[in-house]
Amino acid sequence: MLTVLSCITFEHDPVFLAMAVLILTFGAVLTMRLFARVRRTQGNLKFLWLFLSGLIAGGTIWSTHFVSMIAYKSPLILGYDLGLTAISLLVAIAGTTTGLLISSLTQRSLLIEVGGLVFGGSIAAMHFIGVKAMQISGIMTLETVFVIVSVILSCAFGMAAASRIARPMTRYCKHGAALSFILAVASLHFVAMAGVDLLPLRLDGAARDLVSNQLVGVAVVFTMSVLMLSAMITYSIDTVSSAAADGRLNHLARHDPLTGLPNRHALSGFLETALSRMSMDNARIVILNCNLNRFKEVNEVLGHTGGDALLRHVATNLSEGLDEGEFVARTSADEFVIVGRPVYALGYKLDLCKRVQALVARPVTLQGERIQAACNIGYATYPDHGTTAPELLEAAGQAMHRAKVEGGNRPVRYDPEQDKQKRERSALALDLRNALKNGEFELYYQLQNDVTTRKITGTEVLLRWNHPERGMVAPYQFIPIAEETGLIREIGAWTIGAACREAASWAEPVKIAVNVAPVQLADSQLPDVVANALGESGLDPARLELEITETGIVADTAHALQVIRQLKHLGVRIAMDDFGTGYSSLATLQAFPFDKIKIDREFIKDLGGSKQSEAIVKATIILGASLDIPVLAEGVETESHLAFLAEQGCCEVQGFLFGRPMPVRDVRRVLNASAPLRADRAEDLAPSGFDLEAKVA
Repeated sequence: MLTVLSCITFEHDPVFLAMAVLILTFGAVLTMRLFARVRRTQGNLKFLWLFLSGLIAGGTIWSTHFVSMIAYKSPLILGYDLGLTAISLLVAIAGTTTGLLISSLTQRSLLIEVGGLVFGGSIAAMHFIGVKAMQISGIMTLETVFVIVSVILSCAFGMAAASRIARPMTRYCKHGAALSFILAVASLHFVAMAGVDLLPLRLDGAARDLVSNQLVGVAVVFTMSVLMLSAMITYSIDTVSSAAADGRLNHLARHDPLTGLPNRHALSGFLETALSRMSMDNARIVILNCNLNRFKEVNEVLGHTGGDALLRHVATNLSEGLDEGEFVARTSADEFVIVGRPVYALGYKLDLCKRVQALVARPVTLQGERIQAACNIGYATYPDHGTTAPELLEAAGQAMHRAKVEGGNRPVRYDPEQDKQKRERSALALDLRNALKNGEFELYYQLQNDVTTRKITGTEVLLRWNHPERGMVAPYQFIPIAEETGLIREIGAWTIGAACREAASWAEPVKIAVNVAPVQLADSQLPDVVANALGESGLDPARLELEITETGIVADTAHALQVIRQLKHLGVRIAMDDFGTGYSSLATLQAFPFDKIKIDREFIKDLGGSKQSEAIVKATIILGASLDIPVLAEGVETESHLAFLAEQGCCEVQGFLFGRPMPVRDVRRVLNASAPLRADRAEDLAPSGFDLEAKVA
């Protein structure tokens, strides 16, 4: 160690030594940055960066060596052999390029360290060829121990440099790699030179083809300056270009390409920043969700080009018309979100809504048509409706959807209670998808009785959902959800099949009535579903009665008539449910081959107290008799109801007078009794359930 320190301190000129250190430092930092770029690049461009990094690394090693040799104080040095000097440069460039190439081939394997080993070995090879190029007036000897130690240090630090670049643990590892490069070159030079002994020897003639120290110094400084300057310019151009490209990509990632407005991602970032700056006072931030009315019609009339032009027009009006501190973003096709500035005034949010409506409504001429847009606005405020960006954006969106439903171009404030109901509905929709698979549905039955004899003539099948956590869920809660999601088809098919199988097992061959939802009637597969249920259960088709409402008919009368005829062909009976509540009940009776008319319970409950209800019930019974169609009255709850219906000639009744809806085990017990069922006995046999009569639809 003392020998090495003595070599550094006493055998080297400090000025040239400082120059060598400066060259080595700049070269090492630049080399490691270029090599990091190599590892990030793919394709042919990778090899161009690799060659540039090898050129700088080799040039740095070579320049550092010869400047250090110039700093080496010895009167015996005459000059340098030109050929070996050139070879040493080529060896340095080729060796370091090879080492960097090997290290760049992998992300994790030991090839990284192998490349570093080659890199360190090339430093040693260049050094000793450079020493060999030195011509002296004497004899030069190298001590083996110093040579071995210097090579080991060079290779070790070379491996460390490659490892730090390839396996960074912190953002400072690139500096550690550059330091390892510096130590690899410095340790090799000074340890190896500490083992050099120069013995004077008188020469008779001057050495030939020698390059003087001064010329070597000038050549080294010039060559290295050109290389480093070229590399730095190239690296800087690439860095600036990459930054510009990243800036463009970032702009595209945060802005809508059609309108140039910020997108949802930028909106979230802006709102989060604005919320983080809010102090604990009474300031409010209002978030508006603005949706264009009838935008689809504009697209249909003017095409997508016209629709895009309208969106750009609205976006320009909003971005230019809003006040300082207010922010607008386009979040979907025809949806814009505006974030107001923090204010204390309570009237600011409504003022902002009016200004947005006015900006959107500015007319524009597109393809010769004068277009004046309108919008639905829903709004939420911080901190009343949320304290985070997602909460506030969700709340404003919910309010906007309610504004669309209500219409009237009136801004709608977010209502947490309605949001709670919607979330509850969404949770039910998710559970509903698994209810059928998990066997959570149950069939209940409500008796249908002859008006005169009170004998059981049939049962109506009612669907119940026994939720594992909520208990019994009322049909009015889940049936609309099933219709909206389309699950009613599967649920309805299961209901028909299960009802047919159960009815086929009864000793008493009474009819079963199953309600068919409008979505089911619109499905051309309904006749096949019914046929399969009848075939698998063996139930007599005449015992199955399908109840259909006018709602399921008016959407597509021709299709509904075709499906009903196919069902009639199977031998199934068709009943018109909820008669009197639809759009054109008489026209429907004329067009469709119904086997029964069911009077809605709304007319029955007012019997004895409403002349209008009594008149409607009388007229319906007379109409049924004239068309030779039996009539059944729903919602019969009292003896007076029954007496009125019997007097008018009604055929059948159904209601709480004869019992509430009952599960399978109870309806089996009732049917097995095979006796006329009176009101008081029915109440004993049938357990209480939902007071509301609810069907599959």
